[in-house]
Amino acid sequence: MEFIDTPLPEKPSEEQLGLGLLRSGLKLNHLRMIVAIDDHKQISAAAAALNISQPAASRMLTEMEGILKAQLCERASRGVELTQFGRAFARRARTILLELHEVDREITALKSGAGGTVFLGTVTAPAISLAVPAIQQVSAAYPGIEVNVRIETSNVLARELLSAKHDFIIARVPDDLDPRLFNVQEIGIEKACLITRRGHPLAEKPVVSLSDLPSYDWVFQPPGTLLRRRVEELFIAGDVPLPTTVVNTASLLLTVALVCSSNAIAPIARDMAEFVTENGGGPSEVRILNTDFDIDIKPYSLISVKGRALPPSAKLFYDLILQRARMLFPDRADR
Repeated sequence: MEFIDTPLPEKPSEEQLGLGLLRSGLKLNHLRMIVAIDDHKQISAAAAALNISQPAASRMLTEMEGILKAQLCERASRGVELTQFGRAFARRARTILLELHEVDREITALKSGAGGTVFLGTVTAPAISLAVPAIQQVSAAYPGIEVNVRIETSNVLARELLSAKHDFIIARVPDDLDPRLFNVQEIGIEKACLITRRGHPLAEKPVVSLSDLPSYDWVFQPPGTLLRRRVEELFIAGDVPLPTTVVNTASLLLTVALVCSSNAIAPIARDMAEFVTENGGGPSEVRILNTDFDIDIKPYSLISVKGRALPPSAKLFYDLILQRARMLFPDRADR
């Protein structure tokens, strides 16, 4: 028997595979589209996010599936879901877009001679106790670093972090997101309180109970947010009716404006309430109610995305916040 030594075909390199996709017509807009579909779970919503028509978005999806020779998404009860091929493509696309974003940041910093840019998202309480002192330290020691801060709820911030809109966030991982996507460093517990206007019927009461509260208007964070849920849990546990007249808003400014112009009550982070009442430059219109119950919220954390390295300026800012958190909450920040 004669054996013929036939060489195996060479396995294409990663570079050749990448060039093959580009030669087949894969474009940057395709990467943006698959990430938008992954974020919004609807073709129409993804199209709106990219400011294109739904038919154009559907054509792009068909183009991507033709180029990759795989089905990327399938219909679901409320929109679409990515297939295993779609999820793999979206994950890689997100990384590529992030790297391009970092190229733009680095080149811009080099051109301007600045020290870099930091994008931070945070819930309300640590914005006052952690972010502000870190900003002051960075501004004094590294005046070339530009810091961008967005205050929002954890639900919004975590999704924006995955979309590379923030370097890291100070928040909590929402229950509906996979915690394995994140690096999480718990750093502190958030305490909240109830605020009213000066002169409110409850403002001068020595101690306010849950039973005193339902008859007034309320300003709440949007349904499903942690602070909102915690206050509702207190009402339910105390067998007290939930407030019926409610305004929902994530805006602290609007919350304070509504409270000061009515008999409404609002729960907000205690750090923020104390800042508002003590730093108004005169007699504050806001009062903190003295309640016979505490409003403690789930601990918040420093959160970044696994596998995504922080730029040097963001790492510096992250370390400063962690250092201050260890001073304020020594029993938590070292966990």
